[in-house]
Amino acid sequence: MDPITHGITGALLGKGFFSKRATRVAIFSATLGAVFPDIDVFYRTHDPLGIIKYHRNVTHSFVCLPVFAFLLAWLTRWIARLLKLESPNFWLLTLIYAVGVASHIILDAMTSFGTRIWAPISEKRVAWDMLFIIDFTFTAIVLLPQVASWVHSDRARRRSRSLAMWVLFTLAAFGAWGIAGAFQAGFHLYIATIASAAFAFLFFAPSFRDWGLQISRSRWCKAGTFVMLAYLFWCGVAHHAALLRVKQFAWTNKIPVVRIGALPIPPSLFTWGDAIRTPHGVYQARIDLRSSDPPFFQFTPDSPPDAFAARALDLPEVQLYWTFARFPLIRQSTEAGLHIVDFGENRFVSRDRNRPQPFTYRVAFDSEGGLVEEGWLTDGMLQRDARKISPQAGEKQ
Repeated sequence: MDPITHGITGALLGKGFFSKRATRVAIFSATLGAVFPDIDVFYRTHDPLGIIKYHRNVTHSFVCLPVFAFLLAWLTRWIARLLKLESPNFWLLTLIYAVGVASHIILDAMTSFGTRIWAPISEKRVAWDMLFIIDFTFTAIVLLPQVASWVHSDRARRRSRSLAMWVLFTLAAFGAWGIAGAFQAGFHLYIATIASAAFAFLFFAPSFRDWGLQISRSRWCKAGTFVMLAYLFWCGVAHHAALLRVKQFAWTNKIPVVRIGALPIPPSLFTWGDAIRTPHGVYQARIDLRSSDPPFFQFTPDSPPDAFAARALDLPEVQLYWTFARFPLIRQSTEAGLHIVDFGENRFVSRDRNRPQPFTYRVAFDSEGGLVEEGWLTDGMLQRDARKISPQAGEKQ
C-alpha cells in the first residue's frame, strides 16, 4: 500500500476512535504510527538487493510492533511536554501507535509484494493478494469521510466546500479512468460516472434540513471505518472466487503446481490476474469475475536449462532473489558476446513491452562461464539508473 493511503487510514482511525482527548496529538500519533513502518525505505546500503532484504522487514512485524509503539509513545510524550501540548496518557498513546502500526502491517500483507509479519522470528513473506499496492477505491473510502466531515462542519461555507470537493473528486475519478485505460485495466467510463453521482450525494445531500451539521467528525470516520472493513471483506470474497478458477484450471489440466495465486489488478475488485508457476514455466490469465466465460491461460516456458542457468541459480544473490520471487521466469539470450540469464518476476506485469518486467534481475557470463556482472536490469526496478553489483570479470567456476 502506498504511504499516502497509509497515512490517510491512520488519520481516519485517529479521528474516529481516539480524538476525544488531546485531539491533535492523538490524531497525529495515529497518522504517524500508520506511516512509520515505511521508515525502512530510508535504510540505504550499497547492496542493490537491499529492497528485498530490508523493506517490509522488522518495521512491518507484529513481533516488533510493541517495541515501536512503546518508543514512539515515549518520544511523543517527551516532545509534547517540551511544547506544552496536551497529550493522551502514556498507555493510551502506546495503544494509538499500536493501532496505527498494525493498520500498516495488515494493509501491506493484503498486497502481493509480501510482508514479513513475524520478523525476525521468521523471514517468510505473507501476501494475501487482496489489494493492489495502489488502490484508488480504497484510498477514496478512507479519505471521503474525513473530507465530508470537514465540508459539513461549517454552515456558512458548506455550499462552496461541497461544490469544490465534488468537482475535485469527480475530476480524480475520470483521471483514474484515463490512467486505467492507458494500462488496459477494467475501469469503464460508467463507473466514473456512478462515482461522480455518489460524490454528489455525499457532499450535497447532508445539507438537506442541516442533518449533516448534526453528525460529528468521529461518527463520519467511524462510518468510514466500517465501509473500509466491508470493502476489504468483499476483496477477500472476490479473491477467493478468482483463486477457485485458477485452481480449477490447474486441476482439470493436471498441471504440476509449484506456486499458484490470484493477483489483484487495479482498479476493480472484479479483475484478477491468475498465475501458476510450474517446474518449467508460468501460466497466466486475466479473469473478469463478471464474465462466466472460462479464462484463457497463456503458458510461457523457461528457456531450456544449461550450464549458464545452473551457474546463475547457484549465486547467493540469485538464491535471495528466488526467495522473493513468486512467479519467476528464466530467460536466456546472448548480447555483445555475453551469455545473459534474466530472472523476471511476473507478479508485477508492465504493459510496456519495450521495457522489462519490474524486478528483473540479470546475470551475465563470458563465453567461458566467468561471471561478468549481475544486478537489476536497467528499468527492471522502474528506474533508469539501477545500480549493479560490482563486476567480477574473469571469475570462473
